[in-house]
Amino acid sequence: MESTFFAHPTAVIDEGCTIGKDTKIWHFSHVMPDCRIGESCNIGQNVVISPGVVLGRNVKIQNNVSVYTGVVCEDDVFLGPSCVFTNVLNPRSAVPRKDQYRETLVCRGASIGANATVVCGHRIGRYALIGAGAVVTHDVPDYALVVGNPARQQGWVSEYGHRLDFGPDGLARCPESGQEYRLKDGKVERI
Repeated sequence: MESTFFAHPTAVIDEGCTIGKDTKIWHFSHVMPDCRIGESCNIGQNVVISPGVVLGRNVKIQNNVSVYTGVVCEDDVFLGPSCVFTNVLNPRSAVPRKDQYRETLVCRGASIGANATVVCGHRIGRYALIGAGAVVTHDVPDYALVVGNPARQQGWVSEYGHRLDFGPDGLARCPESGQEYRLKDGKVERI
């Protein structure tokens, strides 16, 4: 049976994975058992996808990222170079804690910058933007821009990743797409 995805000859793909059409898996990457990878994903060089990870459609993972068991990335997620996920809050080499993995959900359209760390058990909201080097220790709202260690919210971004400047009426417009957004009760929605 002919494959509907591309895998570089140095990539390792274990049995029991589901990999969507038009996905590309590059040099020295390892896709472990029971992963579900959607269509049109791009898995960069030296990436590890651990058992049971779920990636939606059009997920882009840059080089040197480990996506550990418990992570779910919805459609159109971007994971920057060398970003890091955890899956146990208090890991110890001599204490087995595989039954204590915490789930991390990266919602549709979110982007995580280079060298950012996402501590397990949190939700990264839709279209949120995590700045390079940030350390995420709590849930991140939809459309939020967070930076720093620990990550703190510094504003809001559009679905195109541009900073939103809300007027007194609570409305903002993306300078690239023209999409309009409303800020109400500490939440942003596209209108």
